[in-house]
Amino acid sequence: MYLFFRQIRTILTFAAVIPAILLLVHVMRKDKLEKESPLFILSLIGWGILSTFAAMILERLGSFILSFFFTSQTVLYNAIMYYVVVAMSEEGSKYYLLRKKTWNSPEFNCQYDAVVYAVAVSMGFALWENLIYVFRYGFSTAIVRALTAVPGHASFGVIMGVWYGLERRYDYWGNIPKKKASQILAFVLPVLMHGTYDFLCTSLYGWQGNLIFIAFIIVLFSVSWRMVNKASANDRYL
Repeated sequence: MYLFFRQIRTILTFAAVIPAILLLVHVMRKDKLEKESPLFILSLIGWGILSTFAAMILERLGSFILSFFFTSQTVLYNAIMYYVVVAMSEEGSKYYLLRKKTWNSPEFNCQYDAVVYAVAVSMGFALWENLIYVFRYGFSTAIVRALTAVPGHASFGVIMGVWYGLERRYDYWGNIPKKKASQILAFVLPVLMHGTYDFLCTSLYGWQGNLIFIAFIIVLFSVSWRMVNKASANDRYL
């Protein structure tokens, strides 16, 4: 019996981890100019895992404050919860650690590096979050999240990374207005996409709602996939 449950845990672990690894490997393979150090990428995955704990604290504090001002489960409450409390906490935690750990790194010498770094942090976040959900709800949850939540986090990371790379480039050029604009977009755009993902996932019901959510996932992932290809093709040394 012990061996059986051990095998189940192993299967669940692989089911939770493999989608994140595959997506990160795809993004890393698109790094044409100069490959990143595996140890550095592993450290960023670790910081992505750490960001889940920071986000959890911020989310609990935000939901506690929100409950004083709005009735729960209303459209307005859900909108503020998912766009402000959840999305800003999670993407803000990821962006803060991404910038803190990579901005002054000597490895950050190409614009596309920013995409690799942002996706690594996002996949660390998604990996840990996925493990929690899978061990709590089982293998079927792993399948659903592999097709929705993990690509979602990867897409948020791609969007963040593209604009983070532009922020770094404009910083080298001394173009402060464009640097600030890119910095804002590196945070705001992933927040908007993340908030929309959560809002659609939890606020729509029935087959029509499921279709809208699936369509959003397909469009989000398709756009981010094209952004990866374009960022890779237009990569340059900083």
